[in-house]
Order: sequence, then C-alpha cells, then structure tokens
Amino acid sequence: MKIRAAVVEHTHGPFVVRDVELEEPAPGEVLVKVTATGFCHTDAITRDGAMPFPLPGVLGHEGAGTVVAVGDGVTGVREGQAVVIGWPFCGVCRNCLEGEPRYCRSLGELVAGGGRAGGSSALHTSTGDPLSSHFFGQSSFATYALASANALVPIPDGLPVELMGPLACGLATGAGAVFNTVRPQPGTSIVVYGTGAVGLAAIMAARNSAATTVIAVDRHESRLALAMELGATHTVNARENDPVTAVAEICGAPADYALECTGVISVVRQAIDSVGMRGTCVLIGGAPAAAEFTADHLTTLWGKTIVGTLGGSGRSQRLIGALMDLYSQGRFPFDRLVEYFPLERIADALQASAGGEVIKPILVMPPD
Repeated sequence: MKIRAAVVEHTHGPFVVRDVELEEPAPGEVLVKVTATGFCHTDAITRDGAMPFPLPGVLGHEGAGTVVAVGDGVTGVREGQAVVIGWPFCGVCRNCLEGEPRYCRSLGELVAGGGRAGGSSALHTSTGDPLSSHFFGQSSFATYALASANALVPIPDGLPVELMGPLACGLATGAGAVFNTVRPQPGTSIVVYGTGAVGLAAIMAARNSAATTVIAVDRHESRLALAMELGATHTVNARENDPVTAVAEICGAPADYALECTGVISVVRQAIDSVGMRGTCVLIGGAPAAAEFTADHLTTLWGKTIVGTLGGSGRSQRLIGALMDLYSQGRFPFDRLVEYFPLERIADALQASAGGEVIKPILVMPPD
C-alpha cells in the first residue's frame, strides 16, 4: 500500500517526506494508522550514525494510532482499537520470560536491524528499491506502521490518541527509571540531572512516589522552573553552582539516588559523585557511540551502585498503561511538555528539539 513517510537517505541526511510502499501485515503483525509520533533524541542520533540502523530507511519509534488490519494468528487486538506502539521483544528469551522484555536478547536486531526479525524489510520506494523498516519495531515517521501485536498498548477511551505516543519511549524511560529501578522508599532523596522530556518524566514519577527530596539539575532557569511545577522540591542551576556540592548541602549528605538523563560524560561523573555509600547512580541518557566514563574507585567500593536502564524496564503494557491512568487522574501532566508539528515540518521539529525550544515535539500525520 502507498503511504507517506519521512525517509532518511544517508547518515546526517535530511528527513524527506515522500510516498513509499508498505507491505501487508505478516503473521503476528498489525497495521496501525498512525495518528501522531513523538520525535525523540534517539531518532536524531540514529540519523547521525550513533545506532547501526541501515539507511536509507524510516525512523520514528513513539507512535500512536488506530489498528486497521491484523495478520494471521493475532489475538487480543481488534481493528478500530487505539494503541500506543511499544518496544518490540521476542517473548521467548530468558529476559523476556522473566518479565524484562526491554532487555530482550534480540533487542539489537529488533530495534535497529532494518526489518522484521529475520531481516526482511516491509518498506520500499515507489520504484521497488528497499528501505529499512521496523525501527524499534515500528518506523512510525509515517502515516501507517507495521508492528508486532504483542508490542501494542491499548489507549483507554477518552484519552487523546495524538498525545500518547511519547509514552512509548522517552517518557516511559524517565518514569520507569523511578518506578521500576529506583522504587523509592519513604524519605528517599533523588537528584535528576537534565530536565528534558526524560528528566521531567522522572520528576513527575518521583512526585507520585514516597521520595521526599527531588532535586532537578539543569543549566536553564525556564526548565528548572517547570521542574518545580511538576514535582521537584529543589533546583540547582549548574551554570552558577557546583551541583555535587549543592546536592550535598540540600540533602545534608550525598543523595540516595542520582538519575543521569543527559548522556554528557562530564555530567555522568557529577551524577556518580552525587551519591555516597549505598547510593545508586542510574544511567539513562544516551551518550555518543564509544563514549566512556570514569568513577572514583574508593568511594564506589564503599557500597555505591552504578546501573544502566533501558526504556524504563519492565513491561510496556503495565508501565505505559499506568502512565496513561496517572495522566487521566491529573498526576502525570506530560501534555505540558509537548508541541505539535505536521509531518511535513519534521525538520522544524528536529531543530526545535535540538535547540531546546520544545521539550517534546510530536509529529501529526496528514489525513489520507
């Protein structure tokens, strides 16, 4: 079928919106008419070569829309159902069976292999040349996307479908780091480095937990002011203060947890140094390919934990479903982070995201 999609021809190339051909759903797949898709930092760095997704191809991995067709063997999903397209997973490896499909042993192939499991692409140019598909199992910078049925999360009636897509990755990543990795106990102190979409999602999640000290660290006062409105108890402007010292002064000691959401290596070290004995630094932000960081050996030896997390951990259905419920209850107001752009203005969305003018751009698909 003919669809519209934003195609990247080569590394660092522009997103060019044009007609392409999409195959019918394979067994286990569904066809989703995409309503809107979040633009994520991961899309930008993949275009620039930080992930091994083969080009030319179609990116996009925060899609939401309506199921319009199902492949053979699909159960539990019906045509006409509004869904968020979550991360793909095999469902049979040890990590999937233990309830951690974000760490599926086939994740690399499924998110960046350029096609379905096994390698076949579902996208082609109008002249029949192959385009890489199934980025994060969806390639949703397009009017229609194919996805595995087990990756879909139903959207409750009454919620705005066009808003829900970012829950698939960026917002779930920050919130899930709190809910699934940190799991704050009463009185916990948490410092969040970076108040973009991921960091602000973590702050909103912390507000819905037993943590009593939530510190936002950033270099922009407007972001820090928003962080206070969304749940931070304290802020630190890293342009004006040493954040490690400031965190210790606020907490009266090192923090219990630090969430590093920037991927900037110098900030990673600050986050590690912000927690002390038995404290935990959670690495969330995506650093450039081959980046390395250092930590002080002695203070790490004294019971400190440094742990990475992907996509918020856990299962999409449970985490994304909970975030939708919290949003409907007014407890996770992530609509305050977004600005909408038509698909044809994807270059503007990229620029607004990179420049920091918009926290979470969302691309709205054109009508058929």
